[in-house]
Amino acid sequence: MVPTERDLEEAIFDATKIALSKLLSDHSGESFYYIALITSGEALRPFLSAWSLEALADSSENEVDAAEIKWSYADSPYCAFADECFEYVEKLFDQRPAINDKEYDLRLRAMESALKKLDSTGVFGEGNSREGLYINVECMPPDHTNTERAHRLNPEKSLISWLEEAAE
Repeated sequence: MVPTERDLEEAIFDATKIALSKLLSDHSGESFYYIALITSGEALRPFLSAWSLEALADSSENEVDAAEIKWSYADSPYCAFADECFEYVEKLFDQRPAINDKEYDLRLRAMESALKKLDSTGVFGEGNSREGLYINVECMPPDHTNTERAHRLNPEKSLISWLEEAAE
């Protein structure tokens, strides 16, 4: 039986929740400002990437370096963090039809819905703490849909720096 969009959303929700729990536990005390599910232009199964202020400081030698990597999923030390959590998601994706526009949109909707559902649980914080965190489902290479999803997934205050520094 072919997994439904809802099946994908639930599996992505579960995988992301476990990966986030591990990230936040292993790196408690860090101030995360970026958490994203990353997928390819073919909408393959996502992986988690994140940045904290502390990781950014440790990964850059100066302000110029920091500005260049601040929003780069690939440069983060937390790129593909707890990737094993997404193995079941990959199995479900493999059972879906070949990628076309409709399938691509369905997969991205499932990813976005999973993040939205996680956000509603408070895992990304609430109030001021949530406003300091940008979350998204990002396609690589980036395109304008990243910005559309960012607006749907974040309070406006969460977007200020990202829109000024990195938006497509």
